[in-house]
Amino acid sequence: MVRTSVTTLYNNSSPNTRFPNPSLNLQFCHNATKLLSLKAPFPLINKYPFLQYSHLHHKNPTSSAIHFRSLVIKASSSMASSTETKPFAVLFVCLGNICRSPAAEGVFTDIVNKRGLDSKFKIDSAGTINYHEGNPADSRMRAASKRRGIEITSISRPIRPSDFRDFDIILAMDNQNREHIMEAFNKWKFKETLPDDAHKKVKLMCSFCKKHDETEVPDPYYGGPQGFEKVLDLLEDACESLLDSILAEKN
Repeated sequence: MVRTSVTTLYNNSSPNTRFPNPSLNLQFCHNATKLLSLKAPFPLINKYPFLQYSHLHHKNPTSSAIHFRSLVIKASSSMASSTETKPFAVLFVCLGNICRSPAAEGVFTDIVNKRGLDSKFKIDSAGTINYHEGNPADSRMRAASKRRGIEITSISRPIRPSDFRDFDIILAMDNQNREHIMEAFNKWKFKETLPDDAHKKVKLMCSFCKKHDETEVPDPYYGGPQGFEKVLDLLEDACESLLDSILAEKN
């Protein structure tokens, strides 16, 4: 569609037509019949170095159109490729980001790596409070995970407004976590530019469990060793199913 507009522009111009300098630039809409003014911004040159000013000064309008048309095609292909290769972003959230969500991050990362999909995913975790911000995960959680061959290296941080833009899915460990995430979204959406449907990204972790009937991942902080083992059992179950679900949806 863009190619038709560019060709029309050059064919209708005189041989002496000079096109704008880089500070003026061009911008095209998606409709081939609507070519915007030459005074409109043209973001392609800054983003794609191969669109240089010299390409817009050929004395032969026809050859210029053909050459510039090929550059637009390259730019479009580059943008499409960038979109296709963007990693799927997953965020796990619990209360303090020192037990359950770091473990979920570690478990999911381990599963993704074993399937050779690490380049396809962006994985992180956060808490609904900032009490433990900057601290590593609970030593008991790290020890329990390590016994299963899972390393937890995350540092606690609170959830932030940009998470609703940057992540494709947000997994809450329990209903209270989910409520706090939604409360944060409803507060931030009036101050930040957030997707209107960002709340739809929030899911319960246990909704992906196949082998367990629990609806929430319990907080093991005040319990004994078995509590941490139970958390890992639930997370391993849910994370396997979560990955399968994401891959099925993407395919």
